[in-house]
Amino acid sequence: MGMTMTQKILAAHAGLPEVRAGQLIEADLDLVLGNDITTPVAINEMKKMDNPSVFHKDKIALVMDHFIPNKDIKSAQNCKCCREFAARHGITNYFDVGEMGIEHALLPEKGLTVPGDAIIGADSHTCTYGALGAFSTGVGSTDMAAGMATGKAWFKVPSAIRFVLTGKPHGWVCGKDIILHIIGLIGVDGALYKSMEFCGDGVSYLSMDDRFTICNMAIEAGGKNGIFPVDQTAMRYLEAHATRRFTVYKADEDAEYDAEYTIDLSKLKPTVSFPHLPENTRTIDEVGEIRIDQSVIGSCTNGRIGDMRAAAAVMKGRKVAKGVRCIVIPATQAIYLQAMREGLLETFIEAGAVVSTPTCGPCLGGYMGILAEGERCISTTNRNFVGRMGHVDSEIYLASPAVAAASAVTGKISSPAELGL
Repeated sequence: MGMTMTQKILAAHAGLPEVRAGQLIEADLDLVLGNDITTPVAINEMKKMDNPSVFHKDKIALVMDHFIPNKDIKSAQNCKCCREFAARHGITNYFDVGEMGIEHALLPEKGLTVPGDAIIGADSHTCTYGALGAFSTGVGSTDMAAGMATGKAWFKVPSAIRFVLTGKPHGWVCGKDIILHIIGLIGVDGALYKSMEFCGDGVSYLSMDDRFTICNMAIEAGGKNGIFPVDQTAMRYLEAHATRRFTVYKADEDAEYDAEYTIDLSKLKPTVSFPHLPENTRTIDEVGEIRIDQSVIGSCTNGRIGDMRAAAAVMKGRKVAKGVRCIVIPATQAIYLQAMREGLLETFIEAGAVVSTPTCGPCLGGYMGILAEGERCISTTNRNFVGRMGHVDSEIYLASPAVAAASAVTGKISSPAELGL
């Protein structure tokens, strides 16, 4: 029996000719990632080791993004801890104020994630890098500590689900709508500890931004990772960003999958996830009259330049509805600069939105947009759990940048089509 893409990558990093689902392996790592929340915990764990040191100063990335610029004393202390650790060990890829970005947008942009890599990160959305044909998955801070010290991690080889994407999405349908549709279809545990492998002719119609978004939210279906084949679109991205050689893996023709879903992208509609789980999805024509207090456009899921362009296209020449707060957060400094050069920031500000420095901010209830009791927010982030963005009696609706922008203009959850677009 053949192997899936994920299984091939894991076999190569374990030094084995083949692996099977359920097998326990120890694999070499190409990159270990941490942020300003999870890294201090890992650093404290490393202090318990004998002669603690990092396995490779170039294969660790520490990104200060959750509470940056620091919002309080605790966040400042956490960042100081990371900063001193990076200096002490000569960590090459340390990103702080002025050169940082939201980690899962920043690392591909910097060329630190490439096809065939095995990557762990102490952040659940580390699965984003599967968009480039890498195996990447989130781990706890203790596993991060072990990874930083040894360059290795233990894995149970996941089985897989194959998603065959066909047809071309139309209108304002984008990667966010596709992954919300999938999560609504299989549920938040539908891919529990499985690899979500995407293929089919429909993949060619998806931008890299779409693919990053889809893989980013694989964890919201319980997935161990999400992964796309490396095609011409991915190769063009890599030509512009990759800084080292890489290996492209393809699934065997006789690879075994636990299930297979065929999704016709041409039939999808803009999709919204209602509180309080990502699986609680409805298409835009099923939403009804849902007034909002806030719209957030950004995050590691939808803060890339394509997302900024889509939101600006909707908001151009329009105004944010009275009583609505619209917060736009470009995911990296480079995206912020590009959006500025293209006049997108001007569009947002003229519409009555605010533009923040790159930060995870409100996504995890950090800062830059916390919700009060009874408030509703439409957000391009990835989770809408109870209390995720603030008060436990607030509500979060997940949607694409285009829908979040249209909703900011109308004051209720809306499609760009309602604005004549």
